[in-house]
Amino acid sequence: MPIIEIIRSWSSVRPTGNIMSSTSDRFSAASEKFTTTRSASQTVQVEFGGQKVDIPRGGYYDRYRMNPNLDEVAQDPNIEHDITFLRKIPKKLVDSRVGQVYAPNFYYRTSSVQLVMLAPLDHLKSKLPSPLEPITALPGYGLVALTFYSYLVCDNDPYNEVSIAIIIRQPGSTSYSSTQLLSSIWNRTFYGYVLALPVDTEIARVRGIYGYQLPKWMANINLNMDNHNIKADISATNGTPDLTLNVPLPALRNIPSESRIGINNAVNKIDGKWYQVAVQTNPLLATQCLFPTNVNLARNEGPLSQLLNELGVSTIVRMDIIKEAQMVLNMPTPLKVFNRVGSLA
Repeated sequence: MPIIEIIRSWSSVRPTGNIMSSTSDRFSAASEKFTTTRSASQTVQVEFGGQKVDIPRGGYYDRYRMNPNLDEVAQDPNIEHDITFLRKIPKKLVDSRVGQVYAPNFYYRTSSVQLVMLAPLDHLKSKLPSPLEPITALPGYGLVALTFYSYLVCDNDPYNEVSIAIIIRQPGSTSYSSTQLLSSIWNRTFYGYVLALPVDTEIARVRGIYGYQLPKWMANINLNMDNHNIKADISATNGTPDLTLNVPLPALRNIPSESRIGINNAVNKIDGKWYQVAVQTNPLLATQCLFPTNVNLARNEGPLSQLLNELGVSTIVRMDIIKEAQMVLNMPTPLKVFNRVGSLA
C-alpha cells in the first residue's frame, strides 16, 4: 500500500491520545524559574519522590493518595461519563523510583489536541538515542506529534501538559516502516520518544522526572475548547509566548466507551536501562482531520518553538481532537529487546 494511502487510512481510525517517552533533561533546569501561586489555605504540603510539593487541599491526591474510592469518584459532578472502563483495571501497591505507589494512574476526564507533522528523517535521527529509529512516513520524512493536554480530573489533581514526540519504529521489529505504520494505525498502537513534556503543576513535574525520568519542567499552559474554537498556548519560562494554537472546532462524534481504545508506548531509559510505558486512551467524544488547512500554529522564541524549528516540521498530515476521554498511565516495564547482553543500547 502506498504511504500516502496509509496516511489517508487514518480517517477511519480514531485519535489515540498521547505519545509519550524520553530521557532528555534539556529543559528541566528551567522548571525552577516557574512558580504557581496558591494561598496556604488552598494547599497542603506532601512529600513525593523525596520532594516536598504543594497540592490542592481536599483534592484527589490529598484525599485518596492515588487509591480512590471509585464509587465516590463516580459521583463527582465534574465527571460526565460512566467510569466502567476504569473499574475493570485494578490498582496495586507497587514499588517505584519514588517509593511505593498505587498504580496505574487514572485520568477520569481529559481533552487534547494533537498535530502530527512531517519532518526530515535526518533531523529526527539526530534527536534519537541509539538504537531508536524514526518511522518513515514518506521517502526522507518521519513524523512528529505536538500535543496539548488538559487533565480535568485525575488522581494527581488537574493539570495541563504539552508534548513534542518523535514517532518511532516498534522496538525489535524488523518489518518495513510502511508495514509498521499501517499496523500501528490498524491496531491503534504507537511508539514514541518524547523530547519535551512541560506541565503546570509541581506534583506532575516531580512525578514525571523522579518516577519516569521524563523531560518535564514548569510552564504556563492553557487548552480551551468551546463549541466553536480551540485555543491553546504555552509560555516560555520567562513568561513570554512560546507556542500558540488556534483552530476552529470541527464536528465531533460520540464514541461508545471501550470501542476505540488506543495504546501509546513511551520508550525511554530509566536508570540506564530501556523501559516502555503504556498509556491507554478511551475516547468518548472526538474527531480527526487529514491535512487540515485551517490550523494557526504560531512559533515564537521559547524552547518548544526552537525544538520544532530544529526538527524541521512542516506539513500537518493529521489533527486529532479529543474533547472527552479517559486515560490510564501504567508503570514502566523493562524493554527486554534493548536490554539484552551485547545489545546496541
